[in-house]
Amino acid sequence: MEVILLERVSKLGDLGSKVRVKPGFGRNYLIPMGKALPATRRNTELFEAKRSELEKMANQRLEEARVRALAMEGLKIAIEAHAGEEGRLFGSVGSHEIVRAIKELGHELTKHEVRLQEGPIRQLGDYEIELYLLGDEVTVKVQLSVIAA
Repeated sequence: MEVILLERVSKLGDLGSKVRVKPGFGRNYLIPMGKALPATRRNTELFEAKRSELEKMANQRLEEARVRALAMEGLKIAIEAHAGEEGRLFGSVGSHEIVRAIKELGHELTKHEVRLQEGPIRQLGDYEIELYLLGDEVTVKVQLSVIAA
């Protein structure tokens, strides 16, 4: 299935790119989420008519993400968790707890913007968490300390 991308999609292409994807990915994700249109002649003409508007919106989203990244740069957060004597947590610290801690500091964030490369945190200590504010385009690193409650 060939589609026209309406926004930048990580590891797939940029705005306006015609790409070939598996039919299920196109029908079940890209098209319903508004990230792409089927690459028909009519849709190509519609896209070209709206191209400048879509590029303007993409640039605006990029600028907003950069502003958010600048505001969060160098941010240090601490999360209290119950732990045993060896420093192993009873449970774990995941993206929900990280988002809650960052929101308490007054920053806007969703759980999808937090990617824990090695999975949930299960030990006390200091960690460097990378936040992906606009896919892979805008990232920021945050210092996280998991301390005993």
